[in-house]
Amino acid sequence: MSGEAAPLITVITPTHNRRSQVIRAVESVLAQTLTRFEHIVVDDGSTDGTAAGLAQIHDPRLIYVGAKWRGANAARNAGIERARAPIVTFLDSDDVYLPDRLERTLARFDQNPSLEVLISSYVSVKGHRNAKCVNREALLDKSTLQRALVSQTIFIAGSAITARHASLLAIGGYDSDITRMQDRELLLRFAHRSGALLSEDIDWKKYNSENSISGRRDGYVEAYANLIDKHPYIADRYPDVPPYMIARQIIADILKGRLPQAFSGYLANRSSKALGYSLPELARGYVVGRRWRRGCYDEFRAKYGARPA
Repeated sequence: MSGEAAPLITVITPTHNRRSQVIRAVESVLAQTLTRFEHIVVDDGSTDGTAAGLAQIHDPRLIYVGAKWRGANAARNAGIERARAPIVTFLDSDDVYLPDRLERTLARFDQNPSLEVLISSYVSVKGHRNAKCVNREALLDKSTLQRALVSQTIFIAGSAITARHASLLAIGGYDSDITRMQDRELLLRFAHRSGALLSEDIDWKKYNSENSISGRRDGYVEAYANLIDKHPYIADRYPDVPPYMIARQIIADILKGRLPQAFSGYLANRSSKALGYSLPELARGYVVGRRWRRGCYDEFRAKYGARPA
């Protein structure tokens, strides 16, 4: 690629056995209004013809990396290591960018040289239903970002995140031990060094695939326990939040008639060294933690304006 202008932004897409979806994702990147980019697709051992399908796309900006990694986060890190641009953004293989995603994103970083992380808004597509997941425009400092992540009062997803390449390298990229809530875990580490800009611009579509890990109804408690184990200060600094999050999930399972999942979640909580809450502790956490979370949301709304539905 000698003689070509260096890319202004790198897009990283991990994929595994999603041939048609990843081709759709790549096409959405190639259709961008901004043209100086590189798109690194890291194939985590696909066996469905993904490599052959992408080989039919003849564009030097598309870079295919094929190997057997240790899951999506290791694949993302392989892309981060290969990135040549100063700004890195992500696109899951089942999602698509809207045409001005990269142009709008770069403009934000150009306007604010000290900005390290940008979190954009999106449309979530589930079957024939579309839901707008819009964050109110706000520049959060470190502590506000941490509280927003802990209280889960902002919309986040992998394809919403853009960061400076140097910053991603400084925090060590994605944690390969995390298989769920990896985006929240990454941003929690960012919150130790910087704040983040929330953008209300809807610039991508999230498609909820059947084989999506985040869409699974089981395993939430185990994943949350893993998150708390990685960030034990959450339980120390916000003691009512973990039992609230666990109780909320168990109650949701019960109300939807998923009694085996509710019981399994409770047992997973009891057996976890990071959690281990009793029923009275879960009940108290649900009441107090819910009140605290509501207070965080009201404070956020008062400062930055009401969040659109």
